[in-house]
Amino acid sequence: MESVDLVNIVKSISNIMDENKDYLIELDAQNGDGDLGISMSNGFKALVSFLENNKETDIGKVFMKMGSAFNEASPSSLGTILSFGMIGMAKSLKGKNKIELIDIAQAFENGIKTIMDKADSKLGEKTILDSLYYGAETLKNNSNLSPKEAFEKAFKSASEGSENTKNMKAVHGRASYYGDKSIGILDGGSVVGKLIFEGIYNYYIKIS
Repeated sequence: MESVDLVNIVKSISNIMDENKDYLIELDAQNGDGDLGISMSNGFKALVSFLENNKETDIGKVFMKMGSAFNEASPSSLGTILSFGMIGMAKSLKGKNKIELIDIAQAFENGIKTIMDKADSKLGEKTILDSLYYGAETLKNNSNLSPKEAFEKAFKSASEGSENTKNMKAVHGRASYYGDKSIGILDGGSVVGKLIFEGIYNYYIKIS
């Protein structure tokens, strides 16, 4: 993958965020402020706009700028968290003009570590990490496969991770105010993580 391919991947993610905007709003309204679908739609649209005009070929630098663009367009807690992730990915991709699947897997891993460190969060706390982490782990463990096959498996793992958040109690953000009442509710952030992997998988379906 080169920097020019990135715009089509992000377009695919943006499309699926738009398709699920109302669903994300509905999920977030259960124990949040209900703006999740809007903020994610705006954030990924801003990334598409940035990438369509991007001339930079260093993929690490591109991701660093993506983090800033996303944070500006999606001024929300999850917007900031995803920006942290992009900055973490940028550090492991710095100086690369072309990347392989293993590079993408390592970038995801570094992005997730950055989120954990900066947001002071970990697995099992009913957040986006509970889908992103398992998708990234599966991607790393299957980086010998074709991108389409690897991202299909990663998407499935992220989906399972998201579904498991129903059994968790929220400990971060507004959802944490609900305590035990948050158990049984699917976490909207984890669905965003699942959709990111689904969007990437959809891209590889189209080009295969």
